[in-house]
Amino acid sequence: MRQMNGEQEKHSEAESRKRFSFRINLFFFSSFLIFTVIIVRLAILQFVEGPQLKEEETGSITKSVPLPPIRGTIYDATGENKLAYSTPIQSLYITLDKNYSDSAESLRDPDKKLLPVLEQMTKKLSNRFNQYGAADAEKLTPDMILEAMDRNYRKANGFTPRLIKADLSEKEIAYFLQHKDEFPGVEVVEENVRHYDPDTVAVQAVGYVKNYSSARQAKSLEKYQEIQKTNSAENDPGVVYLENEAVGFDGLEYQYQEELRGKNGYKTVPVDPRNMPQGVESVTPPVKGYNVYSTINKNVQVKTEQAITDQLRWLHSNAVSGSTHPYAKTGFAVAMEVDTGNVVAMASMPDYDSNYWSSGSISTANYKKIENIYLNGTIRSFPSGQPGDHPESVVLLGSTIKPLSVLIGLEERLITTSTYYQDTGAAYFGRNNSSRVKNSSGHVYGGLDPASAIRHSSNAFMVDMIGERLYNKYRTNSELDQGVAVWDKYMKEFGLGAYTGVDLPNEWKGRREYVNEKETALSRLAYASFGQQGKYTTMQLAQYAAMLATKGKRMEPHMVSQIKDDEGNVVKTFKPKVLNEVDFPDAYWNEILRGMATDVSAFDGFPYDFARKTGTSQQSVGHELVDNGVFIAFAPRNNPKLAVAVVVPEGGFGAYSAGPIARKIFDAYDDEYGLDGVPKKNKNKEEDTEQQ
Repeated sequence: MRQMNGEQEKHSEAESRKRFSFRINLFFFSSFLIFTVIIVRLAILQFVEGPQLKEEETGSITKSVPLPPIRGTIYDATGENKLAYSTPIQSLYITLDKNYSDSAESLRDPDKKLLPVLEQMTKKLSNRFNQYGAADAEKLTPDMILEAMDRNYRKANGFTPRLIKADLSEKEIAYFLQHKDEFPGVEVVEENVRHYDPDTVAVQAVGYVKNYSSARQAKSLEKYQEIQKTNSAENDPGVVYLENEAVGFDGLEYQYQEELRGKNGYKTVPVDPRNMPQGVESVTPPVKGYNVYSTINKNVQVKTEQAITDQLRWLHSNAVSGSTHPYAKTGFAVAMEVDTGNVVAMASMPDYDSNYWSSGSISTANYKKIENIYLNGTIRSFPSGQPGDHPESVVLLGSTIKPLSVLIGLEERLITTSTYYQDTGAAYFGRNNSSRVKNSSGHVYGGLDPASAIRHSSNAFMVDMIGERLYNKYRTNSELDQGVAVWDKYMKEFGLGAYTGVDLPNEWKGRREYVNEKETALSRLAYASFGQQGKYTTMQLAQYAAMLATKGKRMEPHMVSQIKDDEGNVVKTFKPKVLNEVDFPDAYWNEILRGMATDVSAFDGFPYDFARKTGTSQQSVGHELVDNGVFIAFAPRNNPKLAVAVVVPEGGFGAYSAGPIARKIFDAYDDEYGLDGVPKKNKNKEEDTEQQ
């Protein structure tokens, strides 16, 4: 009995040891597994996820959200008229405080998805916009609002506010401010919208704005191409460009973009490692842009524009050079102060309402209305937009080149101031005199000196005495085109075929047709001598006229006189600048000034002696010859104050098509500034007061 009990005890003890050993082994194995998992996880954290987490930790403390600056104002020369300005508007933005993206939603349980909540908010927003928005405002559907929210972060990070609706009505503003708690992440933000003078003052010169997102895609706008390369959220938030920020796209708006723009403000926003916002830490307000004071005088500009419009209408129903001119649909004029280079008027007509661009973009319908007129025809060339073949905005100079032709002839010793020429109505040149150039309408002028050749506009004189003689002077067996090179040198010295330096973008150099080697050098010089081998802009013509007025100083045209900050302090002043000078004897200048005395009936009763040259450039368009009206002048003759150039494509004789426009420009300037230094509008007011 005792023996059996002992055996049982030994068996029980062995079983106990076995169970204990199993438990010990299980414990150590479990501990090993746990420590192995911990070590592996630590290794992953250290070597795999560590750098990423460290980057998130250092990069997600705060983020800067730029606030768009308030764009400066463009004033006219008086400082009283705003040609371009910004006004505040209230816009609705939303900042997504949760991750509503498709990738995040796919990981959530069906009963924990967030997208339905966001969709419900879009429906409520749409209803309130329809209820409280302006009657003519675009109707925003829930789908449109959801798209604007960019919940999949295709356009911006989670902490960046999304624009839902701009330019809220007063009722919308009041509603969303009162019910802010019902729309998480929604806030009403003050922005600004660009406006332009409703009188459409120098619209092509002033330019317009577009969204930066559009501007940086324009390859011709080098300024934004460079900005795009360096534009990064890592930069100073004050200089970062926003996608929907309005930036200058043409004219003064583009030329003075940096000055007008100002500097961004920004909100410092704490964010979590997922780039989701956690409140706002601080706000730095934007800095308003500088104000630009243009040289354009609104009153002179408006009268210039109206003069062109009226004259085009007149040409459609009144005969000039034997017929009416129904295809005269465009006109261009530049008025430039002789001593300063200030451009007081620059008209490219027809014009349009720049407010089409106010929102930073333009509708397709509005663009179709203006696609052939929104560019500045005084500094570049583009089609008229009429069906069929018609001249572009830049045409041949015609007889307006003749004062310079005579100057070249005098300087090159081809002629003297007392040279006598017998005009028989035509000039012959080339092999066996096979080429002929006639005077306008075949006129025979008889005996001419250089001045009378200019006054009568003798083509024959220019061909025989200038073009052919210049060719013969420089002709050698090896360099038949040397005379062309000499002609080209003079053209560029007078700003023809060279940039004028005007402070506007995309200026065109002109087309120097006399360098076309398909024609003989003699032929090119013959036709160039009376204005048929070069197409230059109205701006170049005005600079050329001013150079004749100053007897050899080529002034740089200015569109801006000064720049001021918002408190009126002068930041920059633009002083007159001479680009180059030619030194000719006074006798040469006096000779051409004596010749710039063509009869122009539109100036009957003009109280000042003035120098002028009319031009009618014949141009082959669609296998037909058309007459373009060209006119240059400056006044007063002996103490020049203002130079004017006018071009009317397909307008007929310049004296009758372009001359009347120039007269009205001089009168407008006389009223505002006084061609003798005394503004006539003030004088007339004083006389009216005395009579009363």
